[in-house]
Amino acid sequence: MFITLVVILAAATAEPQPNTQIEALPPSAALHTDTPAKIALGRLLFFDPILSATRDVACATCHHPQHGWADGRPTPLGVHASGIGPARKLVQGAAFLPLTRNTPSILNAAFNGIESGKPFDPAKSPMFWDNRVSSLEAQALAPIRQREEMRGDVCSEADAVPAMIVRLKSIPEYVKLFETEITAEKVTQAIAAYERTLITPDSPFDRFMRGDKTAMTAEQQQGMAAFQKAGCALCHNGPMLSDFKLHAIGLTDSATNRTEFRTPSLRNLKHTAPYMHHGGNTTLDEVLLFYDRLMDQAAETLEGGDTSTLPPLDPLLRQMNMLPEDHAPIKAFLESLNSDDYDKSVPERVPSQTGG
Repeated sequence: MFITLVVILAAATAEPQPNTQIEALPPSAALHTDTPAKIALGRLLFFDPILSATRDVACATCHHPQHGWADGRPTPLGVHASGIGPARKLVQGAAFLPLTRNTPSILNAAFNGIESGKPFDPAKSPMFWDNRVSSLEAQALAPIRQREEMRGDVCSEADAVPAMIVRLKSIPEYVKLFETEITAEKVTQAIAAYERTLITPDSPFDRFMRGDKTAMTAEQQQGMAAFQKAGCALCHNGPMLSDFKLHAIGLTDSATNRTEFRTPSLRNLKHTAPYMHHGGNTTLDEVLLFYDRLMDQAAETLEGGDTSTLPPLDPLLRQMNMLPEDHAPIKAFLESLNSDDYDKSVPERVPSQTGG
């Protein structure tokens, strides 16, 4: 009786196992309020550097279609730099350093937080590597306030958004496009409406999961099985191949000493290298080798070893069992999550005279 009670109590207090199901994306992320006019306005705002206090950085500077709606850099350069992508450089004399976290792609960011078998609330979509804000709308304002990203030393953090509204109101074309009063809320709603059009729900994996059994090759199907058997889906699950939770995998943010970061989506990795929160892995082979070493480290430290000199590790790592022979089929499976079928267009012009 006592033993039975102990077993029951242990089961009741144990951490629940993650839902390791993986599935196709929904066909659309649009809200009923996303009108064509709002989407068109959001597209212009997204590409217009007038949103930055320095007038030299647009949202698209770091989230550009040429680079899978990211920037192709280990970590981004914001204000007082020129160019896009890996070629972006600080202008001479600029006293700003690159940021410390890799730029996530905004492709499918409209689905952040989606889970298998649960209702999806876009207002609760986690954003950034540390999940510090929720929703596309909230995310859109954060870089505008951030010194190294879009504010520079032109104004205070508190004044960054009000000053942006003043700049937009000074441009007759924007006054006309907004139709009513220009507000921060309307700016972010338009940008979010545009971002919800940037999705890739038709990858080979998505078609396969919807019933087209010819969409994935035999090796890709083998890789999907290896991916799940190895324990990758403990964190990389759901339609976005992410649980959107924070996990410790032995890496530390040098700027903040943070040791836990959000599980990144595995969609469209073909277009979004380099990888990890610090952009330190340039190929998928490097990522897989990193996890090989991490499994060894977890086996040594999570089972009672000395962890005093090491960053913390997530206990889920104990359940990983990826073998070297799994690498090739898992890479083939990850290829099935890629899609080139997304909007790569850039506006010919933007309403400000600052650029595009």
